[in-house]
Amino acid sequence: MGGIIIIGDIMKIKDKKIILTGAGSGIGRELALQLIAMGAYVIGVDINKEGLEETSQLINNKRFFSYIVDVSSDVSIKDFYETYIIDHKKLDILINNAGIIQKFVSFNELDMNSINRVMDINFYGPLKLTKLFLPLILKSKEGNITNISSMGGFFPFPKQTVYGASKAALKLLTEGLYAELKNTNVHVMIVFPGAVNTNISKDLKTNEDFSNYKMLSASKAAHIIINGIEKNKFKLFVGTDSKLMNFIYKLNSKYAINLINKKMTH
Repeated sequence: MGGIIIIGDIMKIKDKKIILTGAGSGIGRELALQLIAMGAYVIGVDINKEGLEETSQLINNKRFFSYIVDVSSDVSIKDFYETYIIDHKKLDILINNAGIIQKFVSFNELDMNSINRVMDINFYGPLKLTKLFLPLILKSKEGNITNISSMGGFFPFPKQTVYGASKAALKLLTEGLYAELKNTNVHVMIVFPGAVNTNISKDLKTNEDFSNYKMLSASKAAHIIINGIEKNKFKLFVGTDSKLMNFIYKLNSKYAINLINKKMTH
């Protein structure tokens, strides 16, 4: 029964120090806006300088700090860590949100440079940031690590095989962290967004199979994610499509795969 009481506790966002990757656009930008509005200190990270500056201008608050970081680069991550320690000293929450999709081509046609880039940004980036910052989060009175996976992280989409593999790896890493940290002060959450209207979905919209696909707004997705952090959720399915595909895939994975393949190749 004690476990149930703990799960019911609400994490207070106010005054928390939060590292947020991919803060320059999409869900990341909306997360930054909403977290700042809730009184948090947000350390926004992105490789896109212009996007990050735009986010900073939209927020216009001294509680928002921006850093240009390439999460696919060991040197960039290490430099950021060392700078962060000097500038901020403590950390409560890490949100690994930055990610990219692959080109809409089959695995056989995908070059190794593209494969490595997808894995570096979607999986190794979050892994390395977590490895560096976990000791700091463990010192927090109440900490959280939130990793943004994807509907493609539990369900294979045609011509997104490596993207799916990177997000599935992030899923299992997060589940492992949850198991290891469940008796500590650090909560762990894995998020599975469905189709969300962001920059990352531009390629999705230009693909004819998804041209009429109804997408969740980035603002709504961010609200759901923050609510999940507050309520110390473990797994969070964002969007009706994500919830539905999870249900169908658990019911009959072969049927679910054949269904989406048929829909996308009709």
